[in-house]
Amino acid sequence: MPVRPINPTRLLRQQLESWQGAGLGHLELPAVEPPAGIAPPVAAPASPVPTPVPAPPSEMPRPPVRSQPPRELLDAPAEPVTATAGAPAGPLDREARVERLRVLNEAVRQCTRCHELASTRKQTVFGVGDPQAKILFIGEAPGADEDKQGEPFVGRAGQLLNQIIGACRLKREQVFICNILKCRPPGNRTPAPDECASCREFLEGQIATIDPEYIVCWGSVAAQNLLKTDVSIGKLRKRFFRYGRAKVLCTYHPSYLLRNPAAKKDVWEDMQFLFADMGVDLTAKG
Repeated sequence: MPVRPINPTRLLRQQLESWQGAGLGHLELPAVEPPAGIAPPVAAPASPVPTPVPAPPSEMPRPPVRSQPPRELLDAPAEPVTATAGAPAGPLDREARVERLRVLNEAVRQCTRCHELASTRKQTVFGVGDPQAKILFIGEAPGADEDKQGEPFVGRAGQLLNQIIGACRLKREQVFICNILKCRPPGNRTPAPDECASCREFLEGQIATIDPEYIVCWGSVAAQNLLKTDVSIGKLRKRFFRYGRAKVLCTYHPSYLLRNPAAKKDVWEDMQFLFADMGVDLTAKG
């Protein structure tokens, strides 16, 4: 009996069905035939500043007596609905995570939802790093160097990010790095809302698979899209937000630092804030 060739679309569909059975109901099964033209955009609801992660009870100061609730509580929205919220898929070993990321990457490679991006890209840029990383870095979108090499953060901004990672006593291979968009916008323009919405399920699939303890959003595009807010990056800094089980820290994009070197001090303070929560003092020698 002749051996039937493996159908990649069918394999992808079976994999996503297994994810849905594990509780990841937000992932939609792809059509057998790729859609022609632009898929209908998924509208992302606007939201004010997401809810910060509260400090442990032992560290919280005694609140003053108030006749009305504090304004920050009145303004605080509900926690974002995420891939890691609800019924988790359970812990995965390295091999299972690698396979899930491979299948997801193949779906990204075949994606043509954004006609302009699909017709102008050299290749998709999925992400790189440790599939069991404790920290997930999320940037904006690939640039020219990333589009050429197929890897995020490899240009000048990527070189600066590598220096930041090294200053934090880590190696690039110890974190996972990806972007909101998996394709380069022509001319490195800012990603459009419908493009970010079309790529959302791929990002959530990465987050659900890696299941990081911390997420760092580099720049306003990453922060605002992940947390579904329009608040500026300057106002999102210096505190944690909750996304699923992960603590989210927002800071300036390395490309912004290339244009505004004085902001490097702010980013370094953000990294110290992050690692202090992890129990690591970056100011200590040795």
